[in-house]
Amino acid sequence: MSVLDGLIANTALPSIARDLHASPAESIWVVNGFQLAVTASLLPLAALGGLLGPARVYRAGVVTFVAGSLLCALARTLPLLIAARVAQGLGASAVMAISPALLREIFPRAQLGRALGLNALVVGTSAAAGPTLGGLVLAVAPWPWLFAINVPFGLVNIALNRALPDDHPQRGRLDTISVLTSASGLSLLIWGLDGFGRSEPLWTVVLRLVIGIVATTIFVRRQFTLPRPMIALDLFRIPTFSLAAATSLCTFAAQGLAFVALPFFFQESLGRTPLESGLLLSSWPLAVAIVAPIAGRLSDRFPVGILATGGLAVLTLGLALYASLPPHPTSSEIVLHGIICGLGFGFFQSPNNRELIGSAPREKSGSAAGLLAVLRVGGQTLGTALVAIAFGLFGASLAAGAGHDIVARSEPLVLWTACAFSAAATIASGLRLRRAAPAVAA
Repeated sequence: MSVLDGLIANTALPSIARDLHASPAESIWVVNGFQLAVTASLLPLAALGGLLGPARVYRAGVVTFVAGSLLCALARTLPLLIAARVAQGLGASAVMAISPALLREIFPRAQLGRALGLNALVVGTSAAAGPTLGGLVLAVAPWPWLFAINVPFGLVNIALNRALPDDHPQRGRLDTISVLTSASGLSLLIWGLDGFGRSEPLWTVVLRLVIGIVATTIFVRRQFTLPRPMIALDLFRIPTFSLAAATSLCTFAAQGLAFVALPFFFQESLGRTPLESGLLLSSWPLAVAIVAPIAGRLSDRFPVGILATGGLAVLTLGLALYASLPPHPTSSEIVLHGIICGLGFGFFQSPNNRELIGSAPREKSGSAAGLLAVLRVGGQTLGTALVAIAFGLFGASLAAGAGHDIVARSEPLVLWTACAFSAAATIASGLRLRRAAPAVAA
């Protein structure tokens, strides 16, 4: 639910704007409010999980998310809906920032790959299914049901999460300056990159990016001066962690490029409906759903570098095939290329996440989990921004849409760029094959 709701509202924005008497520019904050709340709070909530205990923060996140979902369904003015979406985003952020650390607490090290494989299945399929599921719900019910359907599932979660392991709170408190600089830095960077996709004035985009870079720089420098940093950035000194992080960022950028560009190609160039477009793209997440648990189990027995690097090579091949599609491909060609990408992505995600979480000392699991979430969100946002820049070079925008000719000319550039990011991830992952993983306390 926490991943789905980052995308599920996109398809409902015209209906929301019409029902709440809002302009399209105002209604976009239904999406922005959620996304900015997530990005601003990921690292502080991950750090809070290290202090109070991951189960406590996770439970609070679920309650906040369910309450926010109910308020979204009941909202009858745009400001109330945006406020409810911010609350929903804070709850979703707690779930996303804490889940990997919780899995490490629940599962023995020998089964960590299996656990992260199941988690990767949920994250990957939910991210891809958001727009399609949103379209299906809107076909049979008004937009408030996009949020109302979360409530019964959330209540079941609240009943079941009492089984989570007991927390062991630690002494300390969050550093206020670190919280403010991390929240403002990440949110302004993400908002700035997102501005490219919405064709916002260049000066506002640049201003956000500059302030975001300054705030992030202050945050990073401060972590190395504190006796107890909010987020353990010294994790990047562990070679296996830093290589897994670089691999993750590049791969999610490639995914973001493809997931944003391909629906434009399907709808504008091929004349498919939004529902047909979603179904054509669904072969990718369905392949991930099949492969991710298998890859997770294998990562408990075989070197992560081999599994992830092999998967990324397959993903790169799939993206190259997408980029080489003829002007009028058949549905079977599109589906086949999506299956290839999904198989490769599935074999990358679970093993790579296992390495990223497992290479961190246990007491820094919260920091590793928060950084994993930031890398995913940041990579996908970077991919979206690059699609917007590519479309802009050909005279169109994501917000205003693009005509057949513009999509046909820009699509190869976008998909070859995604292929290049995937190739870079393959190289970064392959470097692990030359290193012996350092011993880490279980």
